[in-house]
Amino acid sequence: MALVGTMLVAAPADATGGGQGLKPVVSGLNGPRGVATHGAKVVYSLGDGSVYEAWAYGTNKGIKKLGTLPGGFAPAIDTDRWGTTYALTGAGGEPGQPLPPGGATLFKLRPGKAPVAIADIGKYQLKDPDPFNLEGPATESNPFGVAALRDGTILVADAAGNDLLRVWPNGRIKTVARLKPRVVKAPPEFGGQLAPAEAVATSVTVGSDGYYYVGELRGFPGTAGTSQVWRIKPGSVGAVCDPVKPAKGNCQRYADGYTSIVDLAGGPRGTIAVVEFAKATWLAAEDPTAPPPIGSLFLQYPGKHHKAGVKKELAKGKLVLPSGAAINQYGDVFVSSPLFGPGAVYRIK
Repeated sequence: MALVGTMLVAAPADATGGGQGLKPVVSGLNGPRGVATHGAKVVYSLGDGSVYEAWAYGTNKGIKKLGTLPGGFAPAIDTDRWGTTYALTGAGGEPGQPLPPGGATLFKLRPGKAPVAIADIGKYQLKDPDPFNLEGPATESNPFGVAALRDGTILVADAAGNDLLRVWPNGRIKTVARLKPRVVKAPPEFGGQLAPAEAVATSVTVGSDGYYYVGELRGFPGTAGTSQVWRIKPGSVGAVCDPVKPAKGNCQRYADGYTSIVDLAGGPRGTIAVVEFAKATWLAAEDPTAPPPIGSLFLQYPGKHHKAGVKKELAKGKLVLPSGAAINQYGDVFVSSPLFGPGAVYRIK
């Protein structure tokens, strides 16, 4: 399932507001999405494909442009422990159409230099079809989530390929895991029947335990409360994330009951930030005549036996179409909102 290209709504200016505990770090942004941190800095991407770095503790001060990516949509980003930022472009355009130049590609950003393409994700997926595909071509690609590993390799979650990839600096790619569809009950407006729905792997992060965590959006009919977070053993190749057998193999279900996950961020002591695009599912963003929907940001705490424990919602009711999150070494949580229209990157106290 291709994700981007269908959600084209606009949020009004200052849609998120300030709110207690929600402090703008960088404001006046058009379509903020990706968020990453390095030391006292925050890195973010915008709707025109540009990526910036700013000091996280001073509004609109010390901002540096790292580069601009093609594709016409804000790229996913992550910054490694050495301060190098990686940016990932999606498919762009309409689902099923040829990829635009520079689409579905992983780039390395270096200040003052042009972005360097590391790996063509779309080309790789042409030879790595999704064996569990339900919608569109099985070789479709729409990379949507990225996470840098400590060994210099990069993880990529593909929302159309429904899989997790690992990319080496020389461009070599391996498929870490594949996410199988899940049978869900369709909302009443779509008949209320049981139906299989694709996983739509939108997000990936690395937990403090070193494991890989992948979040799902949930394909059509986008039933609320059916998005899962998977925990994948480091170094895995060809693992299968199966909702029918969620406790088997190298990919096991970590958390359930989320809605339309679009980003994850690993934090200290096993915490993970989970971003829900819209509480009422991503379909709520499809109606251009309706107000932009409210999304959610949760801090998920670990439980027992490698499963999720309690979770706490942050900035409840204050985030319109949130799209990216990060947790820095000090435990501060950052979030971008809204994905479309004027917005900001916020720090949550």
